[in-house]
Amino acid sequence: MPREVEWEIPGEVQPKQSECSFDLDRALRAVLGLRARIPEDAFTAGTLGTERAGSGVLIGHDGLVLTIGYLITEAETIWLTTAGGGAVPGHVLAYDQESGFGLVQALGRLDVEPLELGVEARVGAGDRAIMAAEGGRRHAVAARVVARQEFAGYWEYVLDHAIFTAPAHPFWGGAALIGTDGRLIGIGSLHVQHSSGRELRRDVNMVVPIDLLPPILDDMLTYGRPNRPVRPWLGLYAAEVEDAIVVAGLAERGPASAAGLQPGDRILAVGDDSISTLAGFWRRVWASGPAGREIPLQVSRDGRKLNIRVLSADRTRFLKAPKLH
Repeated sequence: MPREVEWEIPGEVQPKQSECSFDLDRALRAVLGLRARIPEDAFTAGTLGTERAGSGVLIGHDGLVLTIGYLITEAETIWLTTAGGGAVPGHVLAYDQESGFGLVQALGRLDVEPLELGVEARVGAGDRAIMAAEGGRRHAVAARVVARQEFAGYWEYVLDHAIFTAPAHPFWGGAALIGTDGRLIGIGSLHVQHSSGRELRRDVNMVVPIDLLPPILDDMLTYGRPNRPVRPWLGLYAAEVEDAIVVAGLAERGPASAAGLQPGDRILAVGDDSISTLAGFWRRVWASGPAGREIPLQVSRDGRKLNIRVLSADRTRFLKAPKLH
């Protein structure tokens, strides 16, 4: 299932070899196209779709590929493509809900060299980098880091020190963020808007920093997930609206739906602890204990205050496991 790419980065923002201290084309060849097919009855099919396309980065001579996990969650089949036109099948190895990283094993020869991980690199605002999807220079952007800061996602997700880059890459999912030394410093996750408070909002990419990978890599290869207590999952989508946390949606058959939460509910507190930020809400839920713990929520609905107890769950138990090859 190789994908056909119909877009191209404008020449003025493509990276140039003269501005790099490493072999640019060699590094970009390590960025692969990734296409995944997900069963129609999969838990994430309704929200993430059944056909997902993005990129992955070869990080091991044995065919180990790093990508962003939402591309491969519940994947039934995966194809990896090279800039030279080669295509091989892949197999899902692992997905870490906390970082968002996913690992795929290529099931054929790729004939490209892997990228080295820049795990000890210091990445800060103003640093130059390259954001690259599969396809060489025509699908790469000469970017700058515009911020290193906390990011909270509506789907029960927080990164302490996410990387934000501009200009935004139009095909960001699983793309490689490559540092000035040619090493991998992050994996593209989202297209968002960012403001420093002193300027207008601008389109940027949110990137998961590579230094989150080494502490969990061995566990992911051995167990398919980090070997640690699983965070409690509520199965709700929340948004920060005027210093309030509002339920924007509910996962079908998820714990929050079963407990009676409704879209539009304003979450006031977890237990006796008031909350006002999305990151603070998720962290307070996770501090309650491992998955399976009952989470007491104070909620405002139509001017009434309600106490709702949500029996949290392990999110992965709702997902289809990868098929063995």
